[in-house]
Amino acid sequence: METTEILRQLAVIVVAAKLFGLVARRIHAPQVAGEIVAGLIIGPSLLGFVTSSDVLSGMAEIGVIMLMFSAGLGTDMKELKETGVKATVIACFGVFIPLICGTVLYMCFYGFAPIGSEAFFKALFIGTILTATSVSITVEALKELGVLSGTIGTTIMSAAIIDDVIGIIVLTVVISFKDPNADIISVILHTILFFVFAAGVGFIIYHIFKIVDRRYPHTRRIPIMGMALAFILAYVADRYFSVADITGAYIAGVILSSLDDSSYISRKMDVNSYMIFGPVFFFFLGLQTNVRNLDATIILFSIGFVIVGLLSKIIGCGGVSRIMGFDWSDSAKIGVGMMTRGEVALIVAQRGLAAGMMGEAYFTAVILLIIVSSIATPVVLKFLYDVFPEDKDHAAA
Repeated sequence: METTEILRQLAVIVVAAKLFGLVARRIHAPQVAGEIVAGLIIGPSLLGFVTSSDVLSGMAEIGVIMLMFSAGLGTDMKELKETGVKATVIACFGVFIPLICGTVLYMCFYGFAPIGSEAFFKALFIGTILTATSVSITVEALKELGVLSGTIGTTIMSAAIIDDVIGIIVLTVVISFKDPNADIISVILHTILFFVFAAGVGFIIYHIFKIVDRRYPHTRRIPIMGMALAFILAYVADRYFSVADITGAYIAGVILSSLDDSSYISRKMDVNSYMIFGPVFFFFLGLQTNVRNLDATIILFSIGFVIVGLLSKIIGCGGVSRIMGFDWSDSAKIGVGMMTRGEVALIVAQRGLAAGMMGEAYFTAVILLIIVSSIATPVVLKFLYDVFPEDKDHAAA
């Protein structure tokens, strides 16, 4: 793609995302919902002014990394410690329930197959796609509402990180039935090693940043170094430990979250994210689907896939949250906050396509789930917080 075409598309994306974002806010919906709809309308589904490309995909990836780094910066470590056990249990049920529901959904459409058969593992893979949680949209919605660092926001973020780890393990187990080279023990070991590595290196880096921050407070070198740390940990997580890069970025934010200048770093990061990378990321979510390619069969399956995908997270995460002691309103917020799917679900689906465990037609269903969940989650969260308000935090600044 020529540079001039890239510039044209970026201009269209920035203007369209902002306009649709403003419209969304005028109708009391979160701005990110408008940005996603902008991608759906301006993209190949309708107008075709912008098409997907490697450049936009890369910028969208940078956008989500920066967003997750900012989310890590806003993490309250005291709250994280208090919600750690609960978040783990919530994550486990948030994986198990969608896995079962997705598997049963596929079998309802294409017949119940005996355990161990190829058809069974294809059904199991459909369930595996539903296990992934992508809280990027939830993070932005919670930031807009000013409750990201509250108990609910921290619980959702903690559960989502653990959810990703469990989801990767589940994916490896399912794929291993198709690919004999996959090693579940190796995946678990790499995941454990990454968090051990992050804890050890993070301790050293935190104290280095603390010294620099004390000597040069409120200087731009601090957020620049912080952004570099986010990219480095994202790269290391993906390249050397096979852990999602967004997890590495979030951990980088957590490492720096206790600095005196953590809010200053977050404000500087928000400028870059708000101006270009954030809109590109959310626009790109809407860009990746084409409603013209749908037929009757896949539409019916996709409707069921979306419904099951949303409800299974609400039931799995929200239901166990109630059992863990949260009240009904907070449980609903957690369940809704965990129902978004995004880049992780796409990665899982692509792995399935490459391994021959899923046909291309089902990829459309995954895209639709991402679109619907990305739009529905912030809208429903805003409604829940309007009806059942929570104290605002510093993220609203």
